[in-house]
Amino acid sequence: MTTHVLIIGAGAIGLSSAFALAQTGHRVTLLDRGPAGGESTWAGAGILSSLPPWGYGSEINDLIRRGSRLWPEWAERLKRLSGLDPEYLPSGMLALDIAECAAAECWCREHDWPLAEPPATVARLIGRPSQALWLPAIGQLRNPRLAQALRQTVQTLGCDIQTHRAALNLVYEEGRIAGVATADGLLQADVYVVAAGAWTRSLLADNAAGLDIQPVRGQILLFKAPPGLLPCIVYRNGHYLVPRADGHILAGSTLEFVGYDKSTTEAAKDELLSFAHDLLPELDASAVVRQWAGLRPGSPKNIPTIARHPHYGNLYVNSGHFRYGVTMAPASAEILARLITGQGESLDPAPYAWPNRQLDKV
Repeated sequence: MTTHVLIIGAGAIGLSSAFALAQTGHRVTLLDRGPAGGESTWAGAGILSSLPPWGYGSEINDLIRRGSRLWPEWAERLKRLSGLDPEYLPSGMLALDIAECAAAECWCREHDWPLAEPPATVARLIGRPSQALWLPAIGQLRNPRLAQALRQTVQTLGCDIQTHRAALNLVYEEGRIAGVATADGLLQADVYVVAAGAWTRSLLADNAAGLDIQPVRGQILLFKAPPGLLPCIVYRNGHYLVPRADGHILAGSTLEFVGYDKSTTEAAKDELLSFAHDLLPELDASAVVRQWAGLRPGSPKNIPTIARHPHYGNLYVNSGHFRYGVTMAPASAEILARLITGQGESLDPAPYAWPNRQLDKV
């Protein structure tokens, strides 16, 4: 008998979960309050790395390493199945102004993060060589195109995507979920997955059971420059530049605890413009073509929850990935699919179990 899985949230995490489950023969419905990929998935920069890798523990980096290793194959499959190119690009990342560069280099070697001497096109960006590392294996995806490719692919695989249809609340029975209430009626399935990003906790409401996921606003500037002006991703002290193949360059990002406010600010624009111009003087205010904001799903210690609910046997959560939802999406989908089906390989799900740790700030 085919199991019907209803996923609330059609961002990178929800769509990737549907992709993984559909390939195991499950019937999948996705439900989203807006367009597919329209929230933090659309707003992100698509860097397939933690920022920086040596600043995080194994719970984060294991998901990121697994996800980044899966993405080249996933990107090719998405392109083949959808006819849309998510623009996977192994551009490499240059990390600048590292306070303890020798320790960071040692960490990379101990944890098998490839390091190399930067090519000449990259070396020109280095002001102080003793405080810079070149990580050639780090890649990127173009988030809006990735969302389009994921959506088309899961529809090709038979998934039903219902966008602009908000989940109002879950209908609870003794030990299980009986349905999802919407303005157009009740939707029912065998298994339910909440992958609603920053809205996950508010949807679970009184049944969040200690899950602490909160919105964290991030703002980005988009520049238009000649193709090839910036040869790689550049990271420095919490900010980054990401070049696209067509010459667009993203400068990000802020970290703001302002609730569900997605408005942009002049202060953030000035901060990002100053950072971008300092690294690439060609990126002045005249090159800015857009500014936007998105809400990341922040979680304690930045560790996502990929687990079954402690009280409702047919309810799962795949959320709380903070800045790294796109990067972690394939690995998170593997874990979720294994939890639901009991089949397949994945990372150990234990680090992503329902939280019983003390809830601290992101």
